[in-house]
Amino acid sequence: MELDKRPPGGGGEGCLVGVVRVPVKIVALIVVLPVRVVWDLLVALGQAARRHVLGPFSVYVLQPLLRGIGRVLAVLLKLVFVWPWVGAWRYLVRPVHAYLLAPAGRMLHAYLLRPLGEALAWVGRGGMRYLLAPLAKAVAWTLWALCMTLFVWPWVGLWRYVLAPVGRGLAWLGGVFHRYVLTPLGQALAWTGAVLHRYLLRPVGLGLYRYVLVPLGQVLVWAWHVAGRIVRAVWRGVRLVGWVLLGWPATQVYRHVLTPVGHVVREVWRTVRSTVREVRAEVRKALFGGPGREPARSRARTLGSTTAVSNTPAPEHSLHEQG
Repeated sequence: MELDKRPPGGGGEGCLVGVVRVPVKIVALIVVLPVRVVWDLLVALGQAARRHVLGPFSVYVLQPLLRGIGRVLAVLLKLVFVWPWVGAWRYLVRPVHAYLLAPAGRMLHAYLLRPLGEALAWVGRGGMRYLLAPLAKAVAWTLWALCMTLFVWPWVGLWRYVLAPVGRGLAWLGGVFHRYVLTPLGQALAWTGAVLHRYLLRPVGLGLYRYVLVPLGQVLVWAWHVAGRIVRAVWRGVRLVGWVLLGWPATQVYRHVLTPVGHVVREVWRTVRSTVREVRAEVRKALFGGPGREPARSRARTLGSTTAVSNTPAPEHSLHEQG
């Protein structure tokens, strides 16, 4: 049986591989197989729902609804945020500015602001030259001296006579500490890490990968393929059972029941139709005289006959009689 087949690989992995492989195989058959079956069913249901429900719903319901909502929102936004401001600008702000504010501003500038500005400029030129310029120079020199005294010279002295010597001393101590302490300590730690990696971590990692992870991955791959084969076999069995329970009986009923009944009904219908035509021809002959003539439409509908109604119709036989 396929369930007894072992995954590909060497046969001499050891006792540890056998102890790991048997529980993993049991868990894979208990967990992976139901997950695979449920996954296939969900994929089939999702494809059917996307093809027959979500696609038509999006095309015929959701898109027209969203377009209608978008048009309504556009009209509402224009009604609330565009048209009121456009109307206010067109019928209120622009007329007030054109006919009231602009003429008033031009008159105010021409008859008040421009003469006042010219007078102030003339006065300012004389005051700037003889009063404000010397006073500004004195104030600027005083502020410069005060700022230098408070914010520059103390910090320059502190940097030159305190911080710079202390920084040079600390740099010398840091160099000595790095050369005689940190460098030997780093070399010792690097040598210890290399030894641990070479003689402990690398052998343990290789053994774990070779004797645990590789067999575990092989068992999982094998279990996944076995689950797929089982699902395909179950599906073929379901199809066979469906054919035996539904398809084959329906085929037999159609072939041995419905087909003969249809032939019998067709022959009965042809006989009844031929009899009705003969009776109609005889009644027309009795009423109007002469050979009865069937209308063109009736002649066009006559199947299996190439003569007029007045002629004797060809005998019709059922399929059973022909057989």
